Amino acid sequence: MGCFITFEGIEGCGKTTQLDMLKRTLSHLSPLCLFTAEPGGTPLGVEIRKILLSSSSLAISGQAELFLFSAARFQHMQDVIIPALDVGGIVFCDRFTDATIAYQGYGRKIGLSFIEAINSFATLGRKPDLTILFDVPPEVSLNRAITRISRKSKKQPAEDRFEREDLAFHQAVRDGYLMLAKKDPQRIRIVNADRTIEAIHHEVIDILKPFLDRTRLETHGDQESS
Repeated sequence: MGCFITFEGIEGCGKTTQLDMLKRTLSHLSPLCLFTAEPGGTPLGVEIRKILLSSSSLAISGQAELFLFSAARFQHMQDVIIPALDVGGIVFCDRFTDATIAYQGYGRKIGLSFIEAINSFATLGRKPDLTILFDVPPEVSLNRAITRISRKSKKQPAEDRFEREDLAFHQAVRDGYLMLAKKDPQRIRIVNADRTIEAIHHEVIDILKPFLDRTRLETHGDQESS
């Protein structure tokens, strides 16, 4: 049934950089690997992403934010993630349901039990096999995020709506992530993201190795039996 791996963390934690590095490192496994992101992955997800992440005069309540993320996720699961897992693929996703709990639950203060029910519906009951949480103090991560945004082309709309939130919001989100990791240490592995990119990458590879080896063995076994 494939292997589902998610990368999580607050803005500027470096998870997207690590996913880009991982994609190059695992290029020899490209037929097996799918790299995707939330919100996104489908035409609907891309349009919702524009609404949710780009700063504008459009007011979005925390509850509306939750439903928009969830709508994008349902389409993503149905059209992209589940089909890839069903053929034995390894799916790497930049953010997933833990982000919803951390941002809309701990950050926006929406009830966690309600969010968990919405998440269960939107994911068709599928949970990640492994989540790597890139942990970094919000003071550090926000500086990184602002630098990244300033380097982007002026022709591209800045995805900075969450970066504009105050420090207390980002601290609450980080606390939420750490609480999730404490509750589910078997699935969520915390990586200190306040280090060099190379050091973090090496640790990520070490964490992933058992999952990659398992998936390759399962896939090889299926091919031999067919």
